[in-house]
Amino acid sequence: MSDTTELVQRNIYIVPSRAGLAFCLTLVLLLIASINDQLSLGYLLTFLLTGAGLASMQLTHANLRGLSLDLKAPEPGFAGQDLQLELRLHNPGAARYGIGLRAQRGTPGFESLSDEIAWTDVPALGHAVLHLRLPAGARGHKHLPSLQIISRFPLGLFRAWSVWRPAAQVWVYPQPETPAPPFSVNHGGEGDEAQPQNPAAPLGSQAQGQDFEGVRPYRRGDSLRQVLWKKAALSMEQGTPLWVRETQAPAQHALWLDWRDAAPLEPEARLSRLTAWVLAAEKLQAPYGLRIKAQVLPQDLGPQHKRQCLELLSRQDGARP
Repeated sequence: MSDTTELVQRNIYIVPSRAGLAFCLTLVLLLIASINDQLSLGYLLTFLLTGAGLASMQLTHANLRGLSLDLKAPEPGFAGQDLQLELRLHNPGAARYGIGLRAQRGTPGFESLSDEIAWTDVPALGHAVLHLRLPAGARGHKHLPSLQIISRFPLGLFRAWSVWRPAAQVWVYPQPETPAPPFSVNHGGEGDEAQPQNPAAPLGSQAQGQDFEGVRPYRRGDSLRQVLWKKAALSMEQGTPLWVRETQAPAQHALWLDWRDAAPLEPEARLSRLTAWVLAAEKLQAPYGLRIKAQVLPQDLGPQHKRQCLELLSRQDGARP
């Protein structure tokens, strides 16, 4: 298993297609008729068509031989949605036409795969990018399904193929609840008090501090609403960092996304609700923490924190309350 593969003589297979089987049957009938009626032109036509078929078989096999493929690391997705695989095809020789790729069924987590084939051409001594859609099934960290590279070029009489088993894995996050419900009561940690979310306020509005302390350079994850835009042009002209207002969020306004807040829903529905809350808090740039049973991720913000939260939700055993 690897995220790159090269198509060579030993890993390419070829068989007649349905059209090829019909073509072979036609050749047999022509040969029998020519023998019975002693038709010289019938022999000539039969042998010409046979030669064309053999040449087609050679060209179909050569259309794949020598190609190399590599897989870009797949982006995570959500259960019930489509994952997009990006594959790059590299051609060291003449142009290749009608190169198809599809995912094979039978891999856990991808039970709803269809027979859809993505097609592309690869220029001579060039490269091509091919995108393949995979319907994601259940959440979790999944092995990608085996991929089949196909060609029927030039006449469609034969089908050549090769099987590639990528080593990459992809995260499938729980399907977020739609629409995202309001944040529920936050269960504080030791010494904290539970603070209900104001139903009239926007999601996550209480997580943003309002006590002004001063200014400081911009740091990754800071809300754009804190940037001092009046001084932004001067900062860019001088090549200095942007400045933001330094605020302090009161402890009682801490935003915690807690497994208990999604009760009395079933475990999978709880995970969907917590996923929706994570996405909503990240969109609002409101620092948030996540508590699931005995597992705790401290309050933070940004793509890395979002990924850690969603992966933690994906790993949960939905059978346990």
